[in-house]
Amino acid sequence: MASVVGTENLRRTGVFALQTLAVAGCYYAAGRLGLLWNLTVEGAVFTPIWPPTGIAVAGLLIFGLRVWAGIALGALLVITHLTSLSPDVLGNLAGNTAAPVCAYLMLRAVGFRTDLSRLRDGLALVFLGALTGMLISATVGVGMLVITDQLDTHSFWTVWLAWWVGDAMGVLIVTPLLLWLRAARWPPRPSHRLEATALILVTCCVVPLVTHSRLSVLFLVYPLLIWAALRFQLVGSMSCALVTSVMATVAATEGAGPFKGLSRIEVMIKLQAFNGTIALTALLLSAMITEQRTTRHSVERACQELVEVLEHLTAGDAPRGRPARPEGSRDRPPADGRPRQPETGR
Repeated sequence: MASVVGTENLRRTGVFALQTLAVAGCYYAAGRLGLLWNLTVEGAVFTPIWPPTGIAVAGLLIFGLRVWAGIALGALLVITHLTSLSPDVLGNLAGNTAAPVCAYLMLRAVGFRTDLSRLRDGLALVFLGALTGMLISATVGVGMLVITDQLDTHSFWTVWLAWWVGDAMGVLIVTPLLLWLRAARWPPRPSHRLEATALILVTCCVVPLVTHSRLSVLFLVYPLLIWAALRFQLVGSMSCALVTSVMATVAATEGAGPFKGLSRIEVMIKLQAFNGTIALTALLLSAMITEQRTTRHSVERACQELVEVLEHLTAGDAPRGRPARPEGSRDRPPADGRPRQPETGR
């Protein structure tokens, strides 16, 4: 018995170690990917979309609070890739770890469902997981820059806003996709493959055009978001939002298209406003459509069950092989007032 318990404990320890290392590896890889496109505002470098925050929140929602060490390890690897260890690095490490943990605890407190099948789940992820939770990482990170004299005090709020929105964008875009991938059923239905292919082709043609055009035609992306949300719900709308945000970030870092000729602060404000609007529209619209479809299916199921119950009750009114008497015929006396005689075999 002791050997069985020891084997089970060893297996759990191995699973925990693998989950922690997986979260750390994904965090580090996402960080290296996010650093490919960055902007400089008031002398501070920031990324318009910081995918590691989405990795961290999704890892906590999937594996639980025990993988917080993987988030800390991944954040440490990213930070040491950029600079050497110092007291301000430890502060950033604490902020980058505490932000997703607090976001996870707030989501758990309000009964968040990882399938995002309700509008309240989408709202919770936006306002608690992204906007509120990432206040910690932005405040701690920029505060450490000011304390160590790496950033002027008058530039605090500008850099803080850029940092906060970048972290929040990672949660808004990456976390829903990872949660969907965990619960997705493969392969997808054949009936949607043709339409999905058409949506992918149109997105790949329209998005690069509108994000690199000198004309202000970024609004042309919204019909694609609506199409994706109506037909493919979360995966369609968030995938379209991810492609759009990445292409807009590339155009902004290159100073191309609608971002050409703008100052760094103007580029930051325009890009973050566009990316935030795209992510919010995609997430909330898909959550609303999913909730409506779930409600409709529940009502249809209830109606079907009610019909089956009524059919069963109707079929059980009369015994089999014997017709039911008309209503009131059992207690009706004979027409001549005499007692009814039992029937004979004649």
